[in-house]
Amino acid sequence: MKITKIETKLLRSSLKTPFKTALRRVEFLEDLVVIIHTDSGLKGYGEGAPTPVITGETIGTMQAVIAYLNPFLVGMEIDDFDLLIDHLQNRILKNSTAKSALEIALYDLKAKSMHIPLYQMLGGKKVDFVTDITISMNHVDKMLADTADAIRLGYKILKIKIGEDPQRDIERIEAIAAFVKDDIVLRLDANQGWSVDESIHVMTLLEKRGIFPELLEQPVAADDIEGLKRIRESIKTPLLADESLFTVGDARRLLDMQAVDLINIKLAKCGGISNALKLADIAGEYGVKCMLGCMLEGPISIGAAVHVASAKSDLITMLDLDAVSLCQDNPVKGGVFFDESKIHIPEYPGLGVSY
Repeated sequence: MKITKIETKLLRSSLKTPFKTALRRVEFLEDLVVIIHTDSGLKGYGEGAPTPVITGETIGTMQAVIAYLNPFLVGMEIDDFDLLIDHLQNRILKNSTAKSALEIALYDLKAKSMHIPLYQMLGGKKVDFVTDITISMNHVDKMLADTADAIRLGYKILKIKIGEDPQRDIERIEAIAAFVKDDIVLRLDANQGWSVDESIHVMTLLEKRGIFPELLEQPVAADDIEGLKRIRESIKTPLLADESLFTVGDARRLLDMQAVDLINIKLAKCGGISNALKLADIAGEYGVKCMLGCMLEGPISIGAAVHVASAKSDLITMLDLDAVSLCQDNPVKGGVFFDESKIHIPEYPGLGVSY
């Protein structure tokens, strides 16, 4: 089965409510869908979300990278899978989201050619998952209203976006912690918004007041690994690396330095499925558990992440895959089924999607 053409389309959906973090405000999802055609008629689907403030990529740069890689992939047999992945990963540096979108499509196509779901191709088992949901950064009353809505919809894990101003963040966290019951888990994500001293001050204060979140995610700048280490040594709350982690080298540096307790793997940051699997295995070497997270991606990319989580369910113990639930509508047919916090994998070949 030979690759004959690589096509791209846009996927767009309005969000139910604006997505606000310390880094950005987003009101609609706009992703690039990759469709790989073959001479047998089978198609593979991939997807990537442009996130300029994190990966440096836009729709335009992603399209340019895919056009550049096109001659290295078109004409090849899908059974030359390892060589296809090598071309994709090593013919151009960085551009992790464009690589991820292409790689997802290749994995989808390969699993379809084998007539099995992707998680089986990856050596995993079918697992039903639960994801958290993001509570975007806003004034306290709005965040409390969003928290109440999330709980009403059945969410038990809330990811609270903070990082704008330490004092206001303390007020937000304390208000939400006082509002929720004991069965609700809180995760804090500062998106690089604090300094080291601010991070230690905020978390020490919260812990003294009896507020112990499940984790604190990326409170300081991505390149401040020494700062992460200082924070980890100063607080009781487990520390999760996100924007500091793109590559296998990043993971080993973070874990060698014992700078964090947990790592957040995202397909769009690491370049796709092959590297996500490697990152999970590296975390396993160090006895560290993983979150599998997402950018503001649609059902194709999020679905691929769910299959990866199924393949590494012993190491990937937390999911932050709520982007589909944040959208007004789902323009993709088939694939992983999202029922608010509950995620189910159907038994379709590959990802089981069409667009």
